[in-house]
Amino acid sequence: MGVLDGRTALVTGAGRGIGAAVAMGLAAEGATVMVSDAGVSVDGSGHDDGPAAQVRDAILDAGGTAHADATDITDFEATADLVTRAADTMGGLDVVVNAAGILRDSMLFKMSEGDWDTVVSVHLKGTFNLARHASEWWREHRGGQYRLITFTSMSGLQGAPSQPNYAAAKMGIVGLTFSCANALRNYGVRSNAIAPIAGTRMTQGIKGGGSMDYSPENARLAPENVVPPVVYLASEQSDWLNRRVIFAGNGRISLMSNPVVEREIVSASGTWDIPTAFAEMESSFKEAILWPNIFDKGLENRG
Repeated sequence: MGVLDGRTALVTGAGRGIGAAVAMGLAAEGATVMVSDAGVSVDGSGHDDGPAAQVRDAILDAGGTAHADATDITDFEATADLVTRAADTMGGLDVVVNAAGILRDSMLFKMSEGDWDTVVSVHLKGTFNLARHASEWWREHRGGQYRLITFTSMSGLQGAPSQPNYAAAKMGIVGLTFSCANALRNYGVRSNAIAPIAGTRMTQGIKGGGSMDYSPENARLAPENVVPPVVYLASEQSDWLNRRVIFAGNGRISLMSNPVVEREIVSASGTWDIPTAFAEMESSFKEAILWPNIFDKGLENRG
């Protein structure tokens, strides 16, 4: 008996990497899975039905239940059709996982408008399209234990310098996920984000020199290590968990803190003059900044 027996799940970006591992992991625990992947290259070009079909076949060969799809999730109407088709085909839609993503990396001062728009469209608009149409279905079919699972990134949470488009989209996904959590909880939906770390084709360009070892030989960064918390979030047991970010991979599962007030200065009069504000901000805030982030010079190997 699997922990997801009887559950239905739609997984995008499921033809390769983390998405494929998630689709197979959900199926292994008993879920019926719609494997959705447009089969694009890392930069978002091309289209291929093959990757989704291959993952579906792998699930079927392992004794699971799955269907394949190659919808472009940047297309609003096509994504609406995908959600309806998935629910009709599987007899419901309990879980939606959006793991689809591409990369077009560049420093900000070199980035083209097209590279910005394309990455934001796949990650942020794609997540919106899927959540938008799934939420409509959930609202019309109240009474279930529904789950929206999105994918953010430490690139967004800490600001990768060569990925302004990707980082912005991934932080946008966090805000969207939190909004969904607040808006949909009365319809039985729980909405959370996964911040993964794994070796996939999207990390193949990251090489040594102090960086994490993303090679296929590093079992700690296998995509399968991201799967357990996703399975938990997809289960009915996770009903208590909403509006949070979970880090997963490299042997760790971490509950990330939501934005909170760290330090605060208060004016008794309710107003500030410039010299006093300067002095109080430096006095109170400077000492709170204890640790630089993982992208600061000399700290690339922190993990």
